[in-house]
Amino acid sequence: MELSLPFPRRVPRRGARRGSRRKVHHAGLLGAPVAHALNWLSGNRLALRATVGVLVALPLLGGGWLWLRGSSLVAVEHVHISGVHGTDAIEIRTALDDAAARMTTMDFDAGALRSAVASYAIVGGLHVRTSFPHTVSISVSERPPVAALVSAGQRTAVAADGTVLGPALLSSSLPTVSSSIEPSPGAHVSEAAAQASLTVLGAAPAPLARFVVRAYDGPEGLTVAMRNGLLVYFGNATRPHAKWLSLARVLTSPSSAGALYIDVRLPERPAAGFSSSSSSSSTSASASSGAASSTSVQTDTSGPTAAALAASLESAVGGNTATSPSSSATSENETASQEPESTSAASTTPGSGESEATSEGSTSTGG
Repeated sequence: MELSLPFPRRVPRRGARRGSRRKVHHAGLLGAPVAHALNWLSGNRLALRATVGVLVALPLLGGGWLWLRGSSLVAVEHVHISGVHGTDAIEIRTALDDAAARMTTMDFDAGALRSAVASYAIVGGLHVRTSFPHTVSISVSERPPVAALVSAGQRTAVAADGTVLGPALLSSSLPTVSSSIEPSPGAHVSEAAAQASLTVLGAAPAPLARFVVRAYDGPEGLTVAMRNGLLVYFGNATRPHAKWLSLARVLTSPSSAGALYIDVRLPERPAAGFSSSSSSSSTSASASSGAASSTSVQTDTSGPTAAALAASLESAVGGNTATSPSSSATSENETASQEPESTSAASTTPGSGESEATSEGSTSTGG
């Protein structure tokens, strides 16, 4: 008699579940983190649908954003420009306005604006601010001319940073700076002496700048010649603001009346040089007859600021010098306006007197 026994059922191992093969397959191909995510999504249909929806919506949203950035809904319609002056102001404004009108406030290219005005050397920089949905504000920083560069008989306006601005920006009030190289408009002055003069002239307070005639490299270093013949020894281009401030305090001091030169190479210890006919008796005793001498100038450091001092310098520099007895003596001794070709005695003789003056008690300034 044959007995048929049932086939024994395979008892699953403890902890085994359906889908374990799928889990292992995912983990082997994609890694454990992705496998866990797929397994979780496969068991949660709502989360799977949301994920698919997000994946479909992302390209649509990205395309919509790109479309909006270039659409007429945010096109530039109002352009406000400030900081533009001079003879090229209209052309610069037109170039900026035309370039901005081709953009939108959500896709604005400041580089395109700079390219639009690259041919105008007077433009030093642009600051752009957009306002949703149609407005753009552009602030222009300019390089104003500070001198007329003279080279090979040609004159051209030049900025304090050495940028050549071209002859169109020349004016009769600009002081002159000489150069042996004639740069083209938009280029930079390469000579160290000319660049130092431009740096000093660029730092001059406006009330003083209009009285400057020339800046050059003389026996005492960098020298600035004023309109009434006064020479100012800067020495070099270091600390130009402190030196101009020191000069302002000296010029507003009564003790500087009739000076042939003022030495501000050490702004904390300025010195003024006088001719023998206009100097004090103590100064005349220490110098030979007809020679120039120098003396330290006492200034008041508790006075007003440099801006307030500069506002009162017109009479001290050139306005009322003809009515002053000491100024009259200065004009008699310096008839050649202290140009470097005719002032060798006035510019070299005071050199020895300056060291004597600065060795006297130091003077305090706000420089």
